[in-house]
Parts: sequence; C-alpha cells; structure tokens
Amino acid sequence: MKNIDLNINDATDFLDSESLEKSVGKAQEILKNYEKISHRNDHFLGWLNLPSDISTDTVKDIKKTAKKLQSTVDTVVCIGIGGSYLGARAVIDALTPFFSKHIDHYPEIIFAGHHLDEDYYSALLETLDSRDYGIIVISKSGTTTEPGIAFRLIREHLEEKAGKEKASKRIIAITDAEKGALRELAKTENYTTYTIPENIGGRYSVLSPVGLVPIAIAGFDIEKLIEGAQIMKNATHSDINKENNPAIHYAATRYELYRNEWFIELLGFYNHKLRYLAEWWKQLFGESEGKEGKGIFPAITGFTTDLHSIGQYIHEGRRNILETILSVLTPKNNVHVPENEGNLDKLNYLAGKRIHEINVMAEAGTRLAHIEGNVPNMYITVPLIDEFYIGQLIQFFEVSCAVSGGLSGVNPFNQPGVEAYKKNMFALLKKPGTETESQKLLEMINKKKDQRNKLF
Repeated sequence: MKNIDLNINDATDFLDSESLEKSVGKAQEILKNYEKISHRNDHFLGWLNLPSDISTDTVKDIKKTAKKLQSTVDTVVCIGIGGSYLGARAVIDALTPFFSKHIDHYPEIIFAGHHLDEDYYSALLETLDSRDYGIIVISKSGTTTEPGIAFRLIREHLEEKAGKEKASKRIIAITDAEKGALRELAKTENYTTYTIPENIGGRYSVLSPVGLVPIAIAGFDIEKLIEGAQIMKNATHSDINKENNPAIHYAATRYELYRNEWFIELLGFYNHKLRYLAEWWKQLFGESEGKEGKGIFPAITGFTTDLHSIGQYIHEGRRNILETILSVLTPKNNVHVPENEGNLDKLNYLAGKRIHEINVMAEAGTRLAHIEGNVPNMYITVPLIDEFYIGQLIQFFEVSCAVSGGLSGVNPFNQPGVEAYKKNMFALLKKPGTETESQKLLEMINKKKDQRNKLF
C-alpha cells in the first residue's frame, strides 16, 4: 500500500540549496529533541506517539460506547471549539458521501459550540425538537465560553425532552482526567467520560478520544485511521534518513520560503471532500506558528472554484504566496461527460472523458501557470480518501507543524493570542472579578467612538 507522497521540486527551485540543506538538518534535530521529551507532561508533545500509545482496550471501549449510542439515537450533537471539534469534523466530512447527512444506519453528527451565532442555536434547538439525539461535549475545563453556552442550552433541551435520567445516558463528556467543571458535572450526573491527555493540546488531539469518539459514532473505522497515522509516524521519525523524511522537508522548505518573504501559504484541494481537513490544517498551523510577529499566514483554496475568484490574484498579485496542493489520485466514483448532438456548448471534444481526468488536467495546467508566475508549489499526493490516508495526513501535518514552529523559534504548542480576546470579552461581559478591566475597556471603546465621529 502506497503512502501519501510529497513533491517539493517546484518550490526548491526558488531557494538557495545550501540554506535549505542547513534547515533540513536543523529540522531533524528539532524533531529528535521532541521525540526525546515526548513522554513528559510539561511540553504538550504526547500527540507525537498517539498512534502507538493509544491502547487496544481504549479503542475497544470507544467502539463499544459508539455502538451503544448508535442503537438509541439518530443524531449526535458534538460540542467543542477549535481543535476540540475541527479534527473530528475534518474526518467525518471527508468520509461522508456528498449530499448525505450521515452514512446509512449511523447517527448524523451536528457540530455546535464553535461560535456564538444566535440564529444557529435557535434553528438547532428547533431541529432537535424532532430528533432522538445524544451529546458529546469536549472541553478540558468545562468553562470555555462558546462550548459552555452550547452545552448548557442543549443539555437543558435534552433533559426536558427525554428526562434527566435518560439524558444522562446519552451524554458523553471528554475532559480533564481529574479536575474542572465538566469533570465534576460528569461525576455528579454519571455521564460516560473519556480523558483528554494532559500532554496534548486541542489542535493536536484528533487521534485521541477527542476525535476518535465522534468519528466512531459516525460509523467510521478508527482502527484504520490510527493505522495510517502509525505508518506515517514511522515514516517521519527522526531516525529516518533526512533525505527520505517528508515532514522534515515540508517544514524546512516552507521555513526557507518564509525567510525569503513568501508569507502566505495556500493549501489547495481539487477534491472538495478535503475542505474541512484544510480548515483543520489552517487552525493547526495558524495557532501554532502565528506569534511573536512571526509565522506564515495559512489560507485555504478550493479549486477549480477559487480559480474563478482569487485565481487572478494568485497568478499576478503580490509575490508573497506559496501553494501546497493536496492531490487525490483516485476518486471513489466514475462519471463521464456525455456527447451532445447539437454541441452548442462546444464541449464535445470532452465527450467520453471522466470528470476526474478533466480535473487532473485543470490541476496540471494551474500548477504550470502558477509556477511560471513565480508561485512556489509543493505537492502532496493522496492515493484515495479513506480512513487510512486521512490518518497519514493528520500525523504528517502535525509533525511538520511542530517542526516548522521550532524552526521559526516559537513555541508551537501555546496560543497566548487566543487568551487575549477571551480576557477582553470576559471584561466586556462583566464577568465577576473583571470590574476594573471592564471599566478601562469601556472607556477605551467610548474614546474610539468619539474619534470616529470626528472623522465622519
């Protein structure tokens, strides 16, 4: 069975080979150091060994829990934000057929807790009135605002609809092993619980119960997902010859491009089942690297759609964009262009061709055009979209991201900028204990309003 494959030739042509070689060597040392301390609880590196560390008993227990909930509900609301939901959504969305809300005989997974859109929650609660549903709530603390509000709303709705005792049997809490509001509530209400490992941050947690529980409930093969990740763990270990280690080369190449002022990376895809995997990638790299005035800005592009929106800018705009393209070799289905007798649309030259063949030519043509337009391109080939290869992609990107952050000299496992917005929001909402800060912020807002009124 083939692995995913990385081709960086159309990016390294833009770089000095000696500098790139030095960064490759440095990347290998960073990874080696991560591996040495990966089992310590104070460095958030537990994800590195998840494919091999997660026990057979844990996987069996998750599958047992999934089967139990599958037999009693038609819908599961998965509540979380950031890495607590994006990884699961990426996998589920990639594997669920287009235009289907779920695969046959398994619950539909609906996501909540990842924003504060009141209209969304009104519509969700109305929808849940006619559903037999359960809840997965994912939060280390249980006090994060967005998922906390969502859980309060939906738990109350479920308890009123099904009764408190029945509701408690339909709620799964994934949280800290010992402490926090959600852990205390789970103990009191006797919810089924799983633990978020102490040494794993949210955006690196998809191969822990955080991702595996909702993925299993949706009806997908978590053992195959873990197997793919394990294969990639072996292929990206620091003991592998650095010339053959794709994660090291991806990290080093994008770092050297960054040093040469390519500051924006577009992760492009031509198979739109990968949209939420790209969204997960965007959070992974953005939250890991974007700090201390450093980091490549991660954005995503769905082709060929976006060739008709920002394609012009990519080709001829500012030369600060690099592209990484996810290319799927084999789609699951086979659709041919029909011949038309009148040929008014002038497309009979495509008659008999597969849509995939045309998509591949669009991909190749775009790649050539962008390279000629001085857009460095890296190319990740995915044999097909299934649990095994998604597991490979997850492990590959997690290793690459951690190493890339290390090359930039930042801590890729914290997110101080996220905490800044929370601090301001709590003060503006007058959370107890924030009275002084609240007054300062209100004065600042009023001052800015006055300045704006003078201008207009």
